[in-house]
Amino acid sequence: MNPNAAPKPAERTGNAGQPSRLSRFSRFPPGATSAAAMLVALASAFALSQAFRTVGAMMATPLSGYFGLTPQQLGIWAGTFHFAFGIMQLAMGVSIDMFGVRRTVLTAFPLAVAGAVLCAMAPNYHALLIGQALIGVGCAPAFLACTVFIARHFDASRFTAMSGLVMSMAGLGIVFTGTPLALLIEAASWRAGYAVLAGFAVLSWVVIFWRVREPARAAAHDETQAAPAERQSLGKAVRELLPLFAMPHTLGLICFACVSYAAFITLRGLWLGPVLHDRHGLSLVASGNVALVMTVAGMISPALFGRMDPGGARRAHWMTGCALAGALMFAAMALTNSRAVDIGLPIAYGLLSGYSVLQYAYTKTSYPAAMTGRAMALLNMAMFLGVSLMQWTTGVAASWAVAHGAEPFRAVFLTVAGMLAAGTLAFVLLPRAPVSARFNG
Repeated sequence: MNPNAAPKPAERTGNAGQPSRLSRFSRFPPGATSAAAMLVALASAFALSQAFRTVGAMMATPLSGYFGLTPQQLGIWAGTFHFAFGIMQLAMGVSIDMFGVRRTVLTAFPLAVAGAVLCAMAPNYHALLIGQALIGVGCAPAFLACTVFIARHFDASRFTAMSGLVMSMAGLGIVFTGTPLALLIEAASWRAGYAVLAGFAVLSWVVIFWRVREPARAAAHDETQAAPAERQSLGKAVRELLPLFAMPHTLGLICFACVSYAAFITLRGLWLGPVLHDRHGLSLVASGNVALVMTVAGMISPALFGRMDPGGARRAHWMTGCALAGALMFAAMALTNSRAVDIGLPIAYGLLSGYSVLQYAYTKTSYPAAMTGRAMALLNMAMFLGVSLMQWTTGVAASWAVAHGAEPFRAVFLTVAGMLAAGTLAFVLLPRAPVSARFNG
């Protein structure tokens, strides 16, 4: 998968000067929706993906009461979405190469609707897990489709800023899983939460079907130049990942990607509600209010980091500094047992969390253009499999703490802090791409 495969406008027109902004979108047929509008439509699916992955903060307590779940089972339930999401990244990247962004999203997203309906009707824990897995597969192309679309249809200099903007827009999905979802659960039930999300997912599918169109030039290029034997396949995509692992800086990037985003989602998407409810006695709606403020902070953060991206060697320094600061925040929440700390630091971490958007710019500049797509797919896989691993591990830690008479949330936050610090130190100590070898600016 190579999001940079589309020729630049200047190359198609023969104009060596600076192409106008309109020429950047000249590949779309007359009357077609603009690239920006199509990106907004695709971002609606990403917003639903964000909502589905963060329902646990408000649903964990009612689900535990309804099904009698242990902390470990909660971790598995939350992690199932991200495991299914992560393992499908490579296949979705291949599908985007072969069939395009539009068809890939439209084909996969109905599985998210089916999974949400199954969860809303789930008679037992195992049905919940199956529903979570279906949602994960259905949402798998959502963010990758946005990043590929940005790489293909916007100037390279705007990649980080546009990626941050999309991540901020998608934060609307996380907003829903704060106070609105808490109010819905209190007024109806957790099943109503899944039912409403299923309805929103249907609406998003309709908007994408209506508004998103593949560029006519890209379609013609595929028909005239891509013979069936030359098309990408899953086996070929797996083989094409191998050269990435031959590059010494790949391992450090994977270690960092496995923990950076995972820390935010593990807190906001699973443990924030339970810690405020069980440790400090806050109501579900009060916990939702804290989650809402943290979400708003998290929505602002990616766009800010996208704008402030320092580039070059300083970008990696920002990444490691922010991650280590986050590890210290989790350690403080583990050791203080203070209501003010457990409310204030998640909000502060929401403001800090946007540093993860710098990973995409770092990845884009650390590999040749021909390898960018594969590198992005590998980064996405590492990020979401890392979320699954961290949520499962924190669930095990919480269950172990309960079995040994210890406070479960202290074990949870120490586990997050340790994993975040370990992944960051691996990134620092393992080889990194030298600045002189950076690609794509």
